[in-house]
Amino acid sequence: MHLTADRVVRERNWVANRAETVVPLINDVRDDLGDIFDTDVDHVTEAQYLEAVDDVFADGDLGVNVSAMVAILRELDVEGDYPGFVVDEILGRELAATVAGRQPLRTLGEATFHYADLRVHGEADENAGVDDCEAALAAGFQERLPGWNWTERSSPFSIEQ
Repeated sequence: MHLTADRVVRERNWVANRAETVVPLINDVRDDLGDIFDTDVDHVTEAQYLEAVDDVFADGDLGVNVSAMVAILRELDVEGDYPGFVVDEILGRELAATVAGRQPLRTLGEATFHYADLRVHGEADENAGVDDCEAALAAGFQERLPGWNWTERSSPFSIEQ
């Protein structure tokens, strides 16, 4: 694979164009996790998602890494699918973590990837990695975007200096 600035733009556009799939998945995951953790979690709008996509790709170093993982997942298909199960899970988890950002959001993105991955299944004519890519984007961006009460308060463990 050869990544150029033009390829990064193409991958960014693919990620942005998946808003119709990714945003509802984000909101479904947030609803479910909100119920599980007995908290209200704000829904994400398509505009918020697209702004966050722009933020990720505005950071060139982050954008090139996200582009590489998206490109690999988009092209990944293993005959019989099951033998490729591990590699698409590894790439999906890492993509979710990379999009989510710094700790603890990074680890939460990884964990949420597995939850989101259970909820999305690609079309029969899509490569096996596409649904993992969508699940990873949903998991990573849902962590990156506001809406969780605990992320919108000062940490009780912050040390003032």
